Amino acid sequence: MTDTIPSIGIVGAGSVGVNAAYDLVRAGAKVTFLVRPHRQEQLSRPQVMYSYDDNTLDRFSGYDVITNPAALSDQQLDFLIVTLDNASLHAEAGLTLTKEIGRAFRGTNTGVILNAVGIEVIPWFLAQSGLSGDQVAMGNTNALVHEVGAANLPADPSIDADLLAQADYAIKHLGPARFLIDDSSPNLAEAFATLYAGNGIPVSIESAAGSEIGFSMLAPILAWGLLDWRSLDDIDATDETWQLGANSMREIQQLNVFGTAGKAAAEQTTPESVLQMFRHMAQQSKPLDFADFTAYHHGGKVNRQDLDFIDDARQRAEAGGQDATALRELAYRLHNA
Repeated sequence: MTDTIPSIGIVGAGSVGVNAAYDLVRAGAKVTFLVRPHRQEQLSRPQVMYSYDDNTLDRFSGYDVITNPAALSDQQLDFLIVTLDNASLHAEAGLTLTKEIGRAFRGTNTGVILNAVGIEVIPWFLAQSGLSGDQVAMGNTNALVHEVGAANLPADPSIDADLLAQADYAIKHLGPARFLIDDSSPNLAEAFATLYAGNGIPVSIESAAGSEIGFSMLAPILAWGLLDWRSLDDIDATDETWQLGANSMREIQQLNVFGTAGKAAAEQTTPESVLQMFRHMAQQSKPLDFADFTAYHHGGKVNRQDLDFIDDARQRAEAGGQDATALRELAYRLHNA
């Protein structure tokens, strides 16, 4: 890493990318976005951020923008945050980008942080990019973030709707840590956390195994979608569809790839415990409505990634001779909804 002003690249200028840039610019970093050409116009002006935490607006700028992945080779970066979801990363354009990242940063000290959700994402990325294992980790912003215009979510009465309407993005932080990064590359994680701390912005370093096991929560999220995102207070833990989601979550946790940690997590997973967890998250999310946000995000924005995750988990369970009864049924319902 450099001893001068940290230089950060961010692939994608959606909710996660812009929110990360907002924190990093305030932490004193030089930020460069890599975006598709049609996103360049929006980034030509300051981005307006609304906070659900204190009902305020803020603006930030001072970043650079490039549109050609090949230009990454010209960048001297300490870190590159890739905000593509796993479905996009595996698509043709994502694969091309991955190879460009490898060409640009193979043999350098640049750390790459992947925002994708999936099983064994890092081994796939390393194989495609040719980067070394100590260069790559998984990470995500510790917030619910959405584009205001695109999401068009109903506003809670406690929110200043006129203020919200002026924003490009709206943020609800879920805890004091502003970013979560796993410990698959401990030196990378520590260096990134130190960078964020430059402006008193905390980062939480999580267990890599625990983070990946946590993705199993997608199963009950998608089951919730089959229930039309009804209020969690109106869902009973004995509901057959809810139980299907919780049982699928447990089958994912029991995958061989997650070892004893996954099996221990599965022992704690019941329809009741999952419903209690979701209700707690709904309280954390206020005044942003958790059901509305989840319907927007998982019902549309990253739905392809979510479905791919369920299909991958089912195939892994079947290949490993494990019970996949719930996963098969959930996948069937999702694909035929």
